[in-house]
Amino acid sequence: MISKQTFYSKILLFGEYSIIQNSMGLAIPYPLFEGKLLIKSVSDSSKAIHHSNRELKAFGDYLKLKQNSGELSFDFDVLSMEFDIAQGLFFQSNIPQGFGIGSSGALTASLFDRYVYDKDIDNENPTEAQIISLKKILGQMESHFHGSSSGVDPLSSFLNKPLLIRSKTQIEVPALPYFNGSARGAIFLLNTGRPRKTEPLVNLFLEKCRNPLFMEQCKNELIVYNDNCIKAFLAYDRPSLFDNLAKLSQFQYEHFEQMIPPVFRQAWQHGLESQDYKLKLCGAGGGGFILGFCEDFTAIRHLLQDYQIRVVYKI
Repeated sequence: MISKQTFYSKILLFGEYSIIQNSMGLAIPYPLFEGKLLIKSVSDSSKAIHHSNRELKAFGDYLKLKQNSGELSFDFDVLSMEFDIAQGLFFQSNIPQGFGIGSSGALTASLFDRYVYDKDIDNENPTEAQIISLKKILGQMESHFHGSSSGVDPLSSFLNKPLLIRSKTQIEVPALPYFNGSARGAIFLLNTGRPRKTEPLVNLFLEKCRNPLFMEQCKNELIVYNDNCIKAFLAYDRPSLFDNLAKLSQFQYEHFEQMIPPVFRQAWQHGLESQDYKLKLCGAGGGGFILGFCEDFTAIRHLLQDYQIRVVYKI
């Protein structure tokens, strides 16, 4: 297989946290941000390049340890990676780290692409069995960054396709709805301007899940609203999409307070109280990006003029 070289960031439109409890999830590639592996020139003394090279060495050491202990279910060419690192290998990327759009996933996908030779996957039309197998492998690799990984982020980046996660053992490439050029609505990113770490926030959620009442609310509300949003989005059912978005946004506002930066709670609340837009977490929350949904993007631009926002998908 010819190397794609460049790997994109991803956005999890739906499924943050609920996917841990086996809800559905929907991820799409986001080509505004990308990264690729390069060898630095002899004269290059950039601190960013040296930092990336050190991070790659740590990643390589981790994979070598796992491979030597028999914990990897695939053959990774550690020796070639070590050689390239010694020559100045680095990951050139404009994907912001700690913003919930898959910076570690793109890096993991690029390493898999370059140093795993027996890939056994049809990139254009992968079977569900191939997708599940690849997800497991990429999750083993990306666990270096988060302690554990579902593998969804690097899977989306490597395949460069949307992913519909029906369960941990059912993943497919869906056909995304096409909203014609006259569509006035939009899914947009709102930039909080502050990075965050995923692992502590996920641990906080898992701690909350020890409360039986919260678990029941997740089962009967969070998962239901999330799955309904995905079904409505893929079916181009705008009324159902925004009805369930309102419920999902309200649930996150009430139960994920620690994941919503305090200075953005007022904007979140305005969206709940009005018909202008609805906000939801993008990834783990706590900073990074927030996802917004609106039925008329032109009408809400002045309401959010104090924030950095960018359209991701027209609806």
